[in-house]
Amino acid sequence: MTPPVTPAGGVRLVVSDIDGTLITPERRLTPAARQAADDVRTAGIKLSLVSSRAPRGMMQFVRELRIDTPIAGLNGGLICDPDGTIRERLSLDPETARTAVEFLIAHGVEPWLFIGHDWLVRRDDTPQVHHERDVVLTTPIQVDDFAGHYENVGKIMGVSADPATLPGVERALADLLAGKASVHRSSPIYLDITHPQANKGYAAKELAKLLDIDIRNTACIGDMNNDIPMLKEAGVSIAMGNAPDNVKAHARFVTRSNTQDGWAFAMESFVLPRA
Repeated sequence: MTPPVTPAGGVRLVVSDIDGTLITPERRLTPAARQAADDVRTAGIKLSLVSSRAPRGMMQFVRELRIDTPIAGLNGGLICDPDGTIRERLSLDPETARTAVEFLIAHGVEPWLFIGHDWLVRRDDTPQVHHERDVVLTTPIQVDDFAGHYENVGKIMGVSADPATLPGVERALADLLAGKASVHRSSPIYLDITHPQANKGYAAKELAKLLDIDIRNTACIGDMNNDIPMLKEAGVSIAMGNAPDNVKAHARFVTRSNTQDGWAFAMESFVLPRA
C-alpha cells in the first residue's frame, strides 16, 4: 500500500522513536542529531518523542533536546507533558494483564509491569534489570509476585534471554490476547503488551491532536515492529537503515542506520525539505 502523500502545508510535527532511532547503540545523542533537532525547531516544526520506555526513562532526551511538546511513553499508554505530568493513560484490563503475565512466565519470559511512572519486577538482581536500570536511569520496585498489582498497568514488558524464541511468543500471545491487547516486540529481547489502543499509531495521532496538527502533516521515524503503527499513520514515514525489512516495507523513506547518523540524515533529507 502506498503511504499517504503529505498535503499542502508540509511537515509541521516530527514524532520520533528513541532507541535504535534517535540515539546510537551506546544510547547517546550525536552532535549531528542535536544540530538536526535545532534545525527542525528553527524551521518551525515541532518535535515530540514516543517510546516503549516509561516517560521517566525518556526525560534525559527531553531535556537534552529542549522538547517542549507532550511525549508518549509505554508505546502510547502514557502521554505526558515534558515535565512528566500525566495527560492521558490507557491501561490494560486487569484480567488481561494477569493472563499475559502467566503466559510469559509459562514460556520462560520474565514479565515486568509498568504502572504510571513505576516499574515493578519480581527480581531486581538480573543482568536484564541492571541493564535497563542503567539505560532508563530508573530504579525498579521489587515485589514477591504481581498478585494485587494488575490495576492501571500501562505496559507489561516480557524480557527474554533467548531472542530466537521471542517471535513465536509474540505471535502466540497476540493471538491469545486478540482484541484485548497490543503485542509488539520493541527490541530483539523485549516484548511489549499494552492496551489494544496503546500503540505508536495512536500515540502519534494523539500527540498531533494535542498540538492541533493534522496527522498527515506529521513525519514519524522508527526502527522496530512497535513503530509500524505510527509509520502507517504518518504523512511522511521514515524507517531507519538498521530496521528489519518488514519495518522498512511500511515506510515511504529509508534513512541511514543509527550508527551512521541516520536520524540527522532523515531530518535533513526528508523532513526539512517539506517544512
